[in-house]
Amino acid sequence: MISGTHVVVYSENPEADRAFFRDVLELPNVDVGGGWLIFGLPPSEVAVHPAEKNDTHELFLMCDDIEAVVARLAEREIACEPVQDQGWGLLTYLTLPGGGRLGVYQPRHERPQNPQ
Repeated sequence: MISGTHVVVYSENPEADRAFFRDVLELPNVDVGGGWLIFGLPPSEVAVHPAEKNDTHELFLMCDDIEAVVARLAEREIACEPVQDQGWGLLTYLTLPGGGRLGVYQPRHERPQNPQ
């Protein structure tokens, strides 16, 4: 059946954002040619939310300790918005070097098991 997911992040400065995922987030990666990096991600989950249009999708990174992540990013001069308690989790946003906005949150909701 499904063996994984592939997320696409569009960027006005892909080289800078690839370096961010590689050097700041330290995600494992492979170069599939010409500096085009594909990053490995930890286990993931998908949620379906109601919407008026079906043309928008979002990417959030998840963590176990949002304050530790924010502090670690601050050490690398990556600013995060103030952490917001959303009930379902603690959420912040950071701005990627290419200008995109990326959410990071510490979930409080139950997590599904990963398929084998």
